[in-house]
Amino acid sequence: MYGPLMIDVAGTELTEEDRLVLSRAEVGGIILFARNVDTPEQVRQLCDEIHQLKPQILIGVDQEGGRVARLRKGFTPLPAMGKLGDLFDTDPCRALSLAYDCGYLMATEVMAVGIDVSFAPVLDINGVSQVIGDRSFHANTQAIVALSTQFMRGMKAAGMATTGKHFPGHGSIAPDSHVADAIDERSFEQIKQTDLQPFIQCQPWLDAVMPAHVIFSQVDNKPAGFSKIWLQDIARQQLGFQGVLFSDDLSMKAAHTAGDIGARVTAAITAGCDMALVCNDREAALQAIETAAQLPTPNQQRLQAMRSEIPQWQGSLEATCAQFDYWATAKQNIVDAFFAEQQSVNQEKDPTNYC
Repeated sequence: MYGPLMIDVAGTELTEEDRLVLSRAEVGGIILFARNVDTPEQVRQLCDEIHQLKPQILIGVDQEGGRVARLRKGFTPLPAMGKLGDLFDTDPCRALSLAYDCGYLMATEVMAVGIDVSFAPVLDINGVSQVIGDRSFHANTQAIVALSTQFMRGMKAAGMATTGKHFPGHGSIAPDSHVADAIDERSFEQIKQTDLQPFIQCQPWLDAVMPAHVIFSQVDNKPAGFSKIWLQDIARQQLGFQGVLFSDDLSMKAAHTAGDIGARVTAAITAGCDMALVCNDREAALQAIETAAQLPTPNQQRLQAMRSEIPQWQGSLEATCAQFDYWATAKQNIVDAFFAEQQSVNQEKDPTNYC
């Protein structure tokens, strides 16, 4: 059974406390951060141990590309999605092709090390947000829809479920909700005609959505992730979305409007989230587990659909990824398009250091 909480672990190996926490029925997911990552081999060993300890668990990571990439050493770098948007303005056909390659490449390398899902793509508009920026594909909604659809096609071709974030859009709100309260005072119609459009138009490709810790004050006085209006009335009923609703990290500053961690978890789950994330605070995670024991069991079919078919480990990331027919081509396309100059510099420094 998948519990309603996704938490984190301490380091590159499981501690005895990690094992005890993972054994709790309320824990249905683990999210990895940079501190959990050394080499691809180490990540795969960690994930295999987690899956062996608890077969019904989702392992997630934020591997968007650019500055948001937890998996770095030994993995193929991905450009910030804004780079695809820049290319779209001059060569849309090539940008769309490379968006597919990015989605496929990301998914294969993430699954190869035992991780079920990367929380991607970002469907926010590149507007005034201090935290979104080039994590977004573009400032134009139609460009976002075109590029993100291709990115998700690549993910799905590789075998990974998709997660659009941050519903209904964080890009038009300047404050960073990780460290500050974020309030958007626009009307629902204004939001629907702009920031919400990528979520509406991309819905056929979305398996999950992560709501923003943003208060849209003309719609509700609660952040979207705690709002029955946004999650049940709008996402589920008006838009007909049937996939998973993951909360964003409930340790973020903007989530504190709901109260202590127990109140935040309760607010997220009762508003309609299937799984609540509690990250980078073990004491809070332990308190959240006690609270979650009193909450309903999430929809098991929805969460099961987020699981990836993890490929058999072949001794290295490259050999494991080679089991995916298109991996080598996608990798070469991305390296040639975005990292050829960097690759050339690296080879000049060390002629044996080929990518």
